[in-house]
Amino acid sequence: MTPKSKLFSVLIAVAALSSAMVITSANAGSTPAPAPLPVAADRGMVYELARTLRISPDQALARLGREAAFARAEQNLRRALGSGFGGAYLDSDASTLTVAVTTAADGARVRAAGAVPVTVAHSEALLVHETGRLDRRAATAPKQVPGWYPDVRTNRVVVLYRDGALSAARTWAASSGLDTAMVRFEASAEQPRPLIDIVGGNAYYIGSGTRCSVGFAVTGGFVTAGHCGSTGASTTQPSGTFAGSSFPGNDYAWVRTAAGNTPRAQVNRYPGTVSVAGSQAAGVGASVCRSGSTTGWHCGTINALNSSVTYPQGTVTGLIRTNVCAEPGDSGGSLIAGDQAQGVTSGGSGNCSSGGTTYFQPVNEILQTYGLTLTVTGGTPPTNPPSPTAGPTGPPPGCGGLPGWSATTAYAPGATVAHNGRRYESTWWSTGAEPGAPGSWAVWSDQGAC
Repeated sequence: MTPKSKLFSVLIAVAALSSAMVITSANAGSTPAPAPLPVAADRGMVYELARTLRISPDQALARLGREAAFARAEQNLRRALGSGFGGAYLDSDASTLTVAVTTAADGARVRAAGAVPVTVAHSEALLVHETGRLDRRAATAPKQVPGWYPDVRTNRVVVLYRDGALSAARTWAASSGLDTAMVRFEASAEQPRPLIDIVGGNAYYIGSGTRCSVGFAVTGGFVTAGHCGSTGASTTQPSGTFAGSSFPGNDYAWVRTAAGNTPRAQVNRYPGTVSVAGSQAAGVGASVCRSGSTTGWHCGTINALNSSVTYPQGTVTGLIRTNVCAEPGDSGGSLIAGDQAQGVTSGGSGNCSSGGTTYFQPVNEILQTYGLTLTVTGGTPPTNPPSPTAGPTGPPPGCGGLPGWSATTAYAPGATVAHNGRRYESTWWSTGAEPGAPGSWAVWSDQGAC
């Protein structure tokens, strides 16, 4: 491995960057943003972020440090504000974290954390709940409605429409029982389709030669997109079998590989590799990179979570919506934030010449559904697959009758655990995101002592 391909750790000098770190606000009493945190980033990832965002590598690395600090601030505010939390998002250069609150009095707490408050009518939880009404009506959505998602930036549920179908979109949204005053209808040119002709991190082949991409290695195989193959389908390079697959509704699958195939905690960076250390979920505005064999390595930012998109085959819900480009041949491939696995490529619109919108199935939901363990750095991966009945190791006992949190267990929203004498409720799919630890924002809600 050359020095350029190795991980490097850089402590961002707060003094040198202080002029870029200060958040200003029209409100009196604004406070400086939290100091950037030290980050460990792959050199190639930093360079690609710099190229994509049209900034210098130093600026890209500084951005990662700011994002890490804001992630910690958001985690703390989400816990402190509870049902009054209206969502959070970064601005275009990740120098400002805006936190929405449903009560103006909470603005002082937000400013004290180094963020900018904005008062909104709807909590984030309500936006997600109302988006669920559309999800349940997905089968009746007009063909001219390519998707919908909760938009924390505008505090609305966004419903996309094309081909002049605004009236049809309005009628359909109203039929779901959703309060249309909460909806923003947005004209779109998106023509989402599964990126079937694809290879993600690395290529693999299904049946007689259809090509898709490996998402992330797991014990005994790998995860990928559900539209790549149905349960029981065989694969080559590596050889294996689809042990589970779901599409539409979801777009996830996992392939159990044959003996001799060794899972690695790596993503292809074209050239070089990026290490995978965990699967802590990133938030709206965070920078991410995607790996696929058709177009290689591309980066961008997250536009929305819990997004729904309608393909010709049906609607898929609960996706990560990004401005990262992709093309046919990239499906199933990896989405990663720093060294944290985020999702597998589902589909999208546009291309890597003019840009586009791409959707990703969250990886932690796949791990949770199938009881899989992500292959991460720091361990020796097994060379043989587990038996079909093998499952993850159970968590240690906790307090208050709750199971203790386990770093190897995949948690779904609503799961409750005990950790360090406190009760936590999961707000997002996660594996390895420690409750109460810096950077576990948007994953665990502190419910008090147990």
